[in-house]
Amino acid sequence: MADAIEWTNASPDDVVWRYPDNRVKWGSQLIVMENQAAIFYRDGKALDTFLAGRHKLTTSSMPGLVGWLQKKVKGDVFEATCVFISRSQFQGKFGGRGQTSDLAPLMFHGNMWYRVKEPNIFVQDVVGNQNAFSTKKINDYLRSFMNERIIDEFAHFDLQAVFTQLDETSLKVKTKVRQAFERIGLELVDLKFEGIDTTEKYRERLFWLRTGGVTGQQVAGMETMKDAAESLGKSPGAGFGAGMGFMGAVSDQMKGGEQPQATPAGAKFCSNCGTALEGAKFCPNCGQKVG
Repeated sequence: MADAIEWTNASPDDVVWRYPDNRVKWGSQLIVMENQAAIFYRDGKALDTFLAGRHKLTTSSMPGLVGWLQKKVKGDVFEATCVFISRSQFQGKFGGRGQTSDLAPLMFHGNMWYRVKEPNIFVQDVVGNQNAFSTKKINDYLRSFMNERIIDEFAHFDLQAVFTQLDETSLKVKTKVRQAFERIGLELVDLKFEGIDTTEKYRERLFWLRTGGVTGQQVAGMETMKDAAESLGKSPGAGFGAGMGFMGAVSDQMKGGEQPQATPAGAKFCSNCGTALEGAKFCPNCGQKVG
């Protein structure tokens, strides 16, 4: 049982650390470094919180423990878990797979930056409730927490909205996730999507809906579907994250209020750029020879 309780070997990546001895002596010194907080935790409750400084543990400095202890003190020793929290900013990764409101598959991944804003809430709702007394467990929990919230929020938008209004959609998702983080004592400093995509089948469908003005049933029966898939596969950024690339090009075509013209079923399109051919031997847009 030490006379001084402190977290001396914290690395820049450490979020949380539990002091190894639950026996605490009245009169001990609690040393809390800058950008740290120390919380005494017992029986599912975060009790007293200490910020940076040197603190002498007495009944006056630990009012949260006094009511709980009552007759549980053995001499000058009581039992409680001391949890240290770093209040620095941390970076984490997320990524998962969900569905849009029209049941289209949606894959996403990215980075998040966060810090502990309310140590007391964080220790009680995350560290204690999840039994996450190590940085690894904290990171695993937050990654899962982030993925679940993003999946829930994207489920409110259809696939077309996700890709054609990406900035607006992602901002709404960020706002909801930030509110969820606040409820567990965290500040979500930033969230950045590095890739958002769907499956090849739904990329094809979305491509035709935005460029041809046709219905989903017409799209499903088009003979040129394979050509469209090959065209998309050759586009920059194809694969994971390709949704951002090809829909950015489609959005450029739509600027200025232009609306896609309805295209009859069975129409043929350029395998290079997707332009309607209308019987031409060469694509009027890119010059590709029609095979």
